[in-house]
Amino acid sequence: MEKRFVYADNAATTPMSETAFNAMKPWLTENYGNPSSLYRIGRAAKEALNDARTVVGKCLNAAEPVNEKNDYAPGEIVFTGGGSQADNLAIRGFMHGPSSKGRKHIITSKIEHHAVLYTCEALEKEGYRVTYLNVDKEGRVDLEQLKAELSEDTALVSVMAANNEIGTIQPIKQIAELAHSVGAKFHTDAVQAVGHMHIDVQEMGIDMLSLSGHKFRGPRGTGVLYVKKGITLEPLVYGGGQERGLVSGTENTAGCIGLAAAMKEAVEGLDEKMGYVKKLTDKLVKGIMENIPYSHYTGDPVNRLPGTASFVFEAIEGEGLILRLDNAGVCGSTGSACSTGSLDPSHVLMAIGLPHEIAHGSLRLTLGEQNTEEDVDYIIETVTDVVKTLRSMSPVWENGHPNLTAATELHAH
Repeated sequence: MEKRFVYADNAATTPMSETAFNAMKPWLTENYGNPSSLYRIGRAAKEALNDARTVVGKCLNAAEPVNEKNDYAPGEIVFTGGGSQADNLAIRGFMHGPSSKGRKHIITSKIEHHAVLYTCEALEKEGYRVTYLNVDKEGRVDLEQLKAELSEDTALVSVMAANNEIGTIQPIKQIAELAHSVGAKFHTDAVQAVGHMHIDVQEMGIDMLSLSGHKFRGPRGTGVLYVKKGITLEPLVYGGGQERGLVSGTENTAGCIGLAAAMKEAVEGLDEKMGYVKKLTDKLVKGIMENIPYSHYTGDPVNRLPGTASFVFEAIEGEGLILRLDNAGVCGSTGSACSTGSLDPSHVLMAIGLPHEIAHGSLRLTLGEQNTEEDVDYIIETVTDVVKTLRSMSPVWENGHPNLTAATELHAH
């Protein structure tokens, strides 16, 4: 098959849509006013920001605007610099704020994004108590453990809507109900979920939700924290009081408008678009699993993001796989990272129970609506060839199968 370029890392970032780009352009050129200024172009920028807030709120089914200017109630839709910033504001801002009511306990899961995990670890150093929930082999949170860990001291439960590596979707409505049963609030990192599955903050019982524009074909450096009315947070950034005083600094008007335009486009016709993506992903998974022996499909095979396909290949090292795929024109990602000569497997893959010697050979391929069946055919052929080549050079591959003893010894050093 002739070499081609195939982008299959949409969970890392997505190409900006033409709709988002066109929505942003006027606010990068002639409409450049500061939204805090009182003159005409400043007022126009502020009105455009409020319109963007309205669009985002409607996409999430947040509260209705409270006045004719489309201003949401304080804290409902807060623009941030991205998903990580939104996660930090939600968790740290809540625990330090009055709405925590002095409670000191946080519950999260072992497979969260590092924006959540590292924030929780930082709070532990301040004296807060954090419980990290186990997950099963498909990445589902242990609800029985959650029930057992909830107490009158639990202030916040933070569990992602869908995992960024293996694509598993969590039962967030059920988790929210359990959190509320002890008076705790529920936050979800929905960075991977928004634009790829239906999200309704009211129906799902979500108190706070983080999202990032570049995951659904919006601009990088843009995000949102939805905060249910009545929740008061400590500011993340102090200064001029922008974004309800929570994230001070002159607003990224064009970026916020681009995020809103991309989000609206993503949720319109979502079922049809994601049905197409799921069809491509199912073909990809079938092709790889049938062509490559000693491969494992990770995550929930049913309740998962439609475009996510996550694998591990025995007797393979993840970074070598990614580099060779790149040479062949395929962009993917691995959950492992090689640093200072030692291979660190993904914390997600370790949490679902994969042994170290297998977990380091991971590959995540994430498709989008811009991908084609020809793309999928090329990926299947290319991954199959690359895995075969790497195994032929591997010290832990012998006579057509992995030598697990050798692999264990190799990665023990």
